[in-house]
Amino acid sequence: MKDILFLLAISLAGYILVRILLKEPILPWKEKKASAFVPKPKKKNKKNKSSTNPLEEEEAAPFSDLFPNVKTVANHMIHFSDNRFVMMAEVEPVNYFLLDEDEQEAIDTVIETWTAQISYDVRQYLQNRFVDLTEPILEIKKTMEREDTLNEEARTFGQNMIRDLESWQKSTPRYDTKRYILFEMQVDPNDIKLHEEDDMQERIIDKAFQELYRRVTTAKNQLRRADVFVELLSTDGICEVLYYAFNRRKALKNRYSDIEEHEMLSLYVTADTPTKRIIKVRGELERVQKEEREKSEQAAG
Repeated sequence: MKDILFLLAISLAGYILVRILLKEPILPWKEKKASAFVPKPKKKNKKNKSSTNPLEEEEAAPFSDLFPNVKTVANHMIHFSDNRFVMMAEVEPVNYFLLDEDEQEAIDTVIETWTAQISYDVRQYLQNRFVDLTEPILEIKKTMEREDTLNEEARTFGQNMIRDLESWQKSTPRYDTKRYILFEMQVDPNDIKLHEEDDMQERIIDKAFQELYRRVTTAKNQLRRADVFVELLSTDGICEVLYYAFNRRKALKNRYSDIEEHEMLSLYVTADTPTKRIIKVRGELERVQKEEREKSEQAAG
């Protein structure tokens, strides 16, 4: 009897082992579990993709289409048609993660104090630009031309460095991040008291500039204690930011500073002009400005 029970136990153990190896249910009348196999997604063939030049870009939409309410950029501000004004300031950040814990705590305290005092609109704007090595390359060339005591090995080294930098910039574009703070406000003409000799539009611009400049100065004085330097952008600086925003790739070839140096931003013709023509153009400008003032006075009245 014991031998029969021993053989049954061995047979039962062998049966269970075989069912487990075959991944079958131990009890025959139980249904087999569905397989958990999930087919792997097929890899896309990347060979069909055409390689594109990172410095090429589609033509940007006209500025007036993207920002239809912008009236002008002047007096260090962007002036909108509904009497909104935006003043921009560039920020030189501090390398926060290279500081110790006490220094980081001091920076956090200063920034928290400044943000707690803000009761007006403040926005941050980050702009990625291609790294431009034109200025360092020009500086190296000027140094090589200015130094007459350089030996042949030093000049060869400088020429190879210039060639490598130019090749590196063209073949492997890299980005540099510019950081800005935008201060915005809207002036209500009803809050302005005019005297007889005052012009409404000039008073609106003066009020906007004084208030926004005060805000920029407050941010500059507060953040300086955290080694964060804030500098007000001039009218030309704002135009440069807008130029890079709409021509991020093209700006590497057609640099804004080159456009400025060639006087392509000038409002007037810089060629030799007779005195009579200058007087005539000046008189025409004064007439147009007078008509605009009269229109604004009529609209305000």
